[in-house]
Amino acid sequence: MLTIGTLAKKTGTKVQTIRYYEQIGLLPEPGRSAGGQRRYGDSELDRLSFVRHARQLGFSLDAIRELLDLSDHPDKSCAEADAIARRQLKQVEQRMARLEALRTELQRMVHECSGGHTADCRVLEVLRDHSECLTDHDEIGA
Repeated sequence: MLTIGTLAKKTGTKVQTIRYYEQIGLLPEPGRSAGGQRRYGDSELDRLSFVRHARQLGFSLDAIRELLDLSDHPDKSCAEADAIARRQLKQVEQRMARLEALRTELQRMVHECSGGHTADCRVLEVLRDHSECLTDHDEIGA
């Protein structure tokens, strides 16, 4: 059995985060020692590793909850898990498109800056007037 500190170290998760996951039901309430310390077994270690990896891939807590439910019911169709992963992929692709548009705009701003006085600074001009931008980065990936 593992203490919360050992579980935290093994998974790279902060103790406060583990407690939070317990509070919101992503992790089951742990058993306790005679002294009241939380005790975790291999199943909790596996579950927390699953949650942590899903978070690293950008899945929301709600999506993780759905994925855990599917994982807890091995007889269910994998199509549901696939749909959740496809939604996440689409969101990542939308964020990437928005970031690429921002990168292009920032590169242009920096390139057009003459390095003179702030009264003539192209960076400040573009930031003051959104119509100076070449892309409508507010709408990309929204």
